[in-house]
Amino acid sequence: MLATRGDELRGKTCVVSGAGNVAQYTAAKLIEQGARVLTLSDSDGFIHDPKGIDAEKLAWIIDLKNHRRGRIREYVERWGGTYHEGRRPWSVPCDLAFPCATQNEIGIDDAKVLVSNGCRLVAEGANMPSTPEAIDRFLASRLLYAPGKASNAGGVAVSGLEQSQNALRLSWSREEVDERLVGIMKSIHARCVEFGREGDFVNYLRGANRGGFVKVADAMLAQGVM
Repeated sequence: MLATRGDELRGKTCVVSGAGNVAQYTAAKLIEQGARVLTLSDSDGFIHDPKGIDAEKLAWIIDLKNHRRGRIREYVERWGGTYHEGRRPWSVPCDLAFPCATQNEIGIDDAKVLVSNGCRLVAEGANMPSTPEAIDRFLASRLLYAPGKASNAGGVAVSGLEQSQNALRLSWSREEVDERLVGIMKSIHARCVEFGREGDFVNYLRGANRGGFVKVADAMLAQGVM
């Protein structure tokens, strides 16, 4: 999960996989909060820009992928950096990693490299991008691991906000939607901390699983099902 205060992200180096909508919005939020995004990728490979992908460069990538339907390697011709064909970006040293591409994109070997390079957090932006063996390594290393069921809940949350607007015949501004989404994600984070704290460490996987179970159970009790 992204930190809620900009000073917690400012200057942090971030590796992001993918170049679709989730990766684009993840990169945009990181840049907004002052982090330095080093990578993006597609199915052919990844680009690494040590100077950082700023808002101007990201806008160019969004146009490349959403409108021109180009490949991420074209970035290097325009902005510099390096392109790594047929590879994923997890070997690039970083503070924070955001897998936003596809299932099982972080295996045990990738997890070992991330840990050895000093990565402090892996927050999933795709459906099950980390293998079970990779997750075990993250948790054994006391790395903060945010499972997709928690950190990738924003898309479903925004769909719910859209349904609310339709039902109420309202139209909220982008800023209001974002504010409501921040509140939802803070609530999810608090629930993960409540149910996942292990001494001075938060096991977000356990917190998300237990918190989700309790929420469903409470709803069933409220409806008289149990």
